[in-house]
Amino acid sequence: MNSRIRYGWALLAAFCVPAFAESFSLAPLPYPHDALQPVIDTQTMQIHHGRHHKAYVDNLNKAVADNAALQGRSLEQLLAKVSEAPMAVRNNGGGHWNHEFFWQSMTRPNQGGEPSAELRAAIDRDFGSLDQFKAAFKAAGLARFGSGWAWLIVTPDGKLKIVSTANQDNPLMDVVTDRGTPLLGNDVWEHAYYLQYQNRRTDYLDAWWQVVDWKIISARYVSAIK
Repeated sequence: MNSRIRYGWALLAAFCVPAFAESFSLAPLPYPHDALQPVIDTQTMQIHHGRHHKAYVDNLNKAVADNAALQGRSLEQLLAKVSEAPMAVRNNGGGHWNHEFFWQSMTRPNQGGEPSAELRAAIDRDFGSLDQFKAAFKAAGLARFGSGWAWLIVTPDGKLKIVSTANQDNPLMDVVTDRGTPLLGNDVWEHAYYLQYQNRRTDYLDAWWQVVDWKIISARYVSAIK
């Protein structure tokens, strides 16, 4: 290949480089797709992660690419001032963050241990007991009309609180009523459970405790109260 042809290819390549490199990517699940069975079936995990979560990532990258003022920000920085961003960033940025958090909150059935002594004491203080906390968390998930999430957060004054958000909102956003540091979140969109549980959201919420990774939740609590 002579120098003129090489120069032509180099020039073409330069003009084909996108102006914005994608900032966000879909990480692999922290366990195999079948790891959460029988609580969450393999097909649900494949579709939920590989299609729904991937769509949030792809659409978030597109939304940020279309807005130079948002480029270079971390996902948490985007969410903290999401009121200043287009709705596509709120929906897809929330969807991406929420799902990463959700996957990391779970482990194989009955392998998640128990809340640490420190977290257990805080749960007893703010909810009365672990069973009372679980009942209140389930009630928040059932009360969410349509699609959304139930959360356990640490409030700015250091208390534990159960909150619920619609769609892909989360407690990090400046558009929600109850802001705080999330410790635990459960996805109550139908795509999270419908293949296995159909319309029985209550059965899904009851079974889900079997896959909660309390080691992760307890570590988050320590970080949140520092």
